[in-house]
Amino acid sequence: MTDVSLADPDVGPAAYDRIEALLERGALADGPEVRRFEDAFADYCETDHAVATSNGTTALQAALEALGVDDGDAVVTSPFSFVASANAIRLAGGRPVFADVDPDTFVIDPDSVERRCRERDDVVGLLPVHLYGLPAPMDELTPIADEHDCFVLEDACQAHGATIDGRPAGSIGDAGCFSFYPTKNMTTGEGGMVTTSDAALAARVQSYVNHGRRDGDDRGYEHAELGSNHRMTSIAAAIGRRQLDRLPELTRARREHAEYYDEHLADLPVRPPAVPNGRTHVYHQYTVRADDRDALRESLDDAGVETGVYYPTPIHRLPAYDSVHTAATTLPKAERAAREVLSIPVHPGLDADDCRRVVRAIATHYESA
Repeated sequence: MTDVSLADPDVGPAAYDRIEALLERGALADGPEVRRFEDAFADYCETDHAVATSNGTTALQAALEALGVDDGDAVVTSPFSFVASANAIRLAGGRPVFADVDPDTFVIDPDSVERRCRERDDVVGLLPVHLYGLPAPMDELTPIADEHDCFVLEDACQAHGATIDGRPAGSIGDAGCFSFYPTKNMTTGEGGMVTTSDAALAARVQSYVNHGRRDGDDRGYEHAELGSNHRMTSIAAAIGRRQLDRLPELTRARREHAEYYDEHLADLPVRPPAVPNGRTHVYHQYTVRADDRDALRESLDDAGVETGVYYPTPIHRLPAYDSVHTAATTLPKAERAAREVLSIPVHPGLDADDCRRVVRAIATHYESA
């Protein structure tokens, strides 16, 4: 039986009363509670607008649709991510083009992005992934996008509260997307958000997630554009508002656990996550690299410590991408990362004894090797 869990979602009691009030009124679908959550999240991300969606994947798809991705348009993204990043590009009609990752940070490598943009004349956008809670190098990616006349859509689904040179994730590109899945740094149960300071772009996203209705026509039938139903519920928004209030506290706990690991794993044969200057990590996952990853994982499991491998197969090697990826394009750094990464518990529900137990289990593994 696992004693130290990899995740421990905690909605918290503050949301219960609000949910009960919504249930009593029958206010279940999209409505004023969602608008309040959108406003609060936009303020948190220092953007002018935020549009709530049903999950992180629909946030990405809606943003890509609003950015004008057309059939066959190429969007450069990371192969080392949850598949939703690339799936959203395809669902919007585009074609994912994969650039390799930085082996120290696991996020997309600007040099590889630059090469992809120079190799092709059909690239319309960049979709960098802020992986594990660490932002991609936006200071290097934005000039590349400007040079090649591309949009930048931040996949910030794992990076709530992370910053780049003091600017919040989700506020630097043309738009940013967040997920509120139960194991994320904050949750709504299921849900997503698109952030932007472009009013026209926000309006297009809002229309797309509401069946193509124009603003102010929520109950009418004047569907001006093609859209879908990707709306957030009021129940989810009520949870999200209370979670947002707690996010600084939850982030502080994750960082404290990460600092403990950084210190106590430094002399062991694992490589802790790197955090470049100017970027803050919010540790959605604390991910180490280990040459003997699978053996280490088995030892931790035997010691009652749950672990995760995010992600065991790069996207370009998934069966669903056999017809998308060009076999001649090699992505060796992403493929090596997939063989070596291991995420250990870092969530706010851990206590000091839990963190000591994780470190002790790793140390014992190498002592007995």
